[in-house]
Amino acid sequence: MPFIPHTDADVQAMLQSIGVGSIDELFDEIPEELRAGKLTRVPAGLSEMEVMRLMQARANQDGAYLNFIGAGVYEHHIPAAVWEIVTRGEFYSAYTPYQAEASQGTLQLLYEYQTMMASLTGMDVSNASLYDGASALAEAVLMTVRAHKKARRILLPSTVHPVYRRVVHAIVANQNIDLVEIPHCTEGGHTIPRSLDTYKDGEFAALVVPQPNFFGVLEEADALTDWAHAHNMFVIGLVNPMSLALLAPPGEWGEKGADIAVGEGQPLGAPMSSGGPYYGFMCCRQPLVRQMPGRIIGRTVDQDGKPGFTLTLQAREQHIRRSKATSNICTNQGLVVAASTVYMALLGPEGLERVARACHANTLALMNRLTAIKGIARAFNRPVFHEFVLRFESPVKETLRALEDQGILGGYDLTGFYPQLGQSLLVCATETRTQEDIERYASHLDTLMNRHPAARA
Repeated sequence: MPFIPHTDADVQAMLQSIGVGSIDELFDEIPEELRAGKLTRVPAGLSEMEVMRLMQARANQDGAYLNFIGAGVYEHHIPAAVWEIVTRGEFYSAYTPYQAEASQGTLQLLYEYQTMMASLTGMDVSNASLYDGASALAEAVLMTVRAHKKARRILLPSTVHPVYRRVVHAIVANQNIDLVEIPHCTEGGHTIPRSLDTYKDGEFAALVVPQPNFFGVLEEADALTDWAHAHNMFVIGLVNPMSLALLAPPGEWGEKGADIAVGEGQPLGAPMSSGGPYYGFMCCRQPLVRQMPGRIIGRTVDQDGKPGFTLTLQAREQHIRRSKATSNICTNQGLVVAASTVYMALLGPEGLERVARACHANTLALMNRLTAIKGIARAFNRPVFHEFVLRFESPVKETLRALEDQGILGGYDLTGFYPQLGQSLLVCATETRTQEDIERYASHLDTLMNRHPAARA
C-alpha cells in the first residue's frame, strides 16, 4: 500500500477541525517526565528512491536459491490473484474485528474462512485465527487443561516440531502444567501406540498427535486417538493443512475423532517472507467451544430478515470476562487469514488435492534419487507426506554449506535438535519443484559425497 504523508497544511487543517492548537496538546494528559523526548537515535529521513534501494538491498540478502527446506514453513505456488485481491484497501487496511459493528465484508470473509477450516479439519467450529502455529498448540494445551479440570499434564511426542515444544513450554510451564515427552520409534520415526501403555496409569489432560510429524512421517493417528480417549484424555491434532487434502482430517481419527485441531496456516496462500507474518488456526468440537480463545463469527438475520454477520462468543480479556478470559495472546492475523480464504476459494477441494498429490509425488521422486547416492540413506522406514529425513556418512553442516555455494538450500540440519540421529537432514519437496530441480540437487550432492572419504570407502 502506498504511503501518502500529510503535509504541514493537512496537519494544521486537522488540528483546527478538532479545536487543538498542536499535536503536543493531543497528549497533554501524559506527564512530562514520562515522555520519550526527542528521538535522537532515529536516523534521518530518506527519499522514496533511497528507501526503495535500501529495501531492495536487504531483500537481495536472502538470495535466490533452489529451496528444499520445509520444517514448518513451505514454498508453495500462490496464484497472482490471491494477493491482488487481498491488497485491495478494504482488506489491506482493516485489522482484527474487536467490535460487533466491524464491517460486514470483513466479518463475512472470516465466516467463510471458519467454514472452510472446519470443513478441512472435519471439526465443528473454527476460530478466526491466532498468532502462529506454535502458540496455537500452546492454546490448545491450555484449553484441554481447563476442560479436563483434574489433570495438568500433557503427553507431547518428541516428533512434534522442536520449536513448537519450546514455545508451549515457555507459555505453560509457569502455570503448573507439565509436558511429558514421548520418545519416538528409532526405526519408523513415529509414536508407537502400544508404547503409550507406560503412561496409562497416570492422569493426563491430553495427547498431542502431529500428522504428519516433524520428520514428515505419518503417525498412526487412529490408534493414538482411540488410546487417548480410552484413558480419559483429550486429543490435540497438530496438522499441516495442505496434507488434509489427502489425509484423513482430525475430526475423523479413530472412533470419535480428535477434540482440537491446530496448526500453521502459512501453506495456504502465505509466502515464506523471510519468516512471517503467518497465522495459527484452531478448530474444535462443539463441547469445547467456550474454552476456545479468540473470536468466532456467526451468521444471523437482522430485524428485516436479511442475512448478516456478527461476532459471537468473544473471549478477549479486554471484554466483559476480564480475568476469566481464556487467553491473552489470541492475536488475529487478519490479512494473512484473508489470503488463505481467497487461496482456498480459488483452488477449491480439487485444486488443493492436486497440489497435495504433486507435493507427495515430488517428494517420492526426490527421496528415490537422493537415497541412490552412496553415503546417504533414509533414517526412517514409514510413509511420509512431503518431507523426509536422510542420514549422511559425512558432516551435514559442511554438505549444506557446499550446496549453498551452488545456490541450493539442501534441507534442515537436525543434528542440533536430534543428535541421537547422527548426521541427519530433513528434506522437503513441494509442488514447486520440477524434475530438473531434483536432478540439479542430486547431481551436486552426488559430487559432494564422492569427494568425502567415508563415501568413497
